Amino acid sequence: MEFLQDPVFWLGLLKIIWINIILSGDNAVVIALAARSLPPAQQKKAVLFGSGAAVVLRIVLTVVAAQLLALPYLQIVGGLLLLWIGTQLLGDGHEGEGESKEYGSLMAAVRTILIADLVMSLDNVIAVAAAAKGSTTLLILGLAISIPLVIFGSTLMIRLMERYPIVVTFGAALIGWVGGETIVSDNVLTTLAGELHWLHYAAPALGAALVLGIGTLLARRSSMQHAQATDDQPA
Repeated sequence: MEFLQDPVFWLGLLKIIWINIILSGDNAVVIALAARSLPPAQQKKAVLFGSGAAVVLRIVLTVVAAQLLALPYLQIVGGLLLLWIGTQLLGDGHEGEGESKEYGSLMAAVRTILIADLVMSLDNVIAVAAAAKGSTTLLILGLAISIPLVIFGSTLMIRLMERYPIVVTFGAALIGWVGGETIVSDNVLTTLAGELHWLHYAAPALGAALVLGIGTLLARRSSMQHAQATDDQPA
């Protein structure tokens, strides 16, 4: 326990907590978007499961992130996954509510959270690993402390989405933006992105636009189908 008396340890811990405060915003948005249409009891479960699994994923990814990021096309695939997730989360906004949700919906929400966090954490964990400087204890402790931060952020985002539906649109756009950034950051596009600096801005903007456009169309179709199914029900 000598490390507890080492000021360098505490400084490193503060760095990791601060990094997680900054980097957990997009994860909180994904968790909130995936959980918002569940019943309140299942929302809490999705937030807890998603937040805990997100931190565990970051611990595991920290060990292999550098090697994974060196793989060609991995971030392109990951970015495309984020675009797909963003459109689905925006397009599913008009599905059944309240008691019509089944337990499978909770599993689907947790699965979506895990996939999105897996992709979004690849770059983030490098910063955490650098702050930990090889200390596994520091890494795990810092990330464990960040769990309440993600839970609080997700719960706050769910409340905002329920009160202000426009927040859902902004959240989906953020996922699209991160998806575009992830794609253009792939090492096979490094040279091209270096020559065409505007790609660093155009790709995220295009990702956000695609998610908003396709997601809105899916949401309208889902709303129309729901309305039609309601009209077809016997009085």
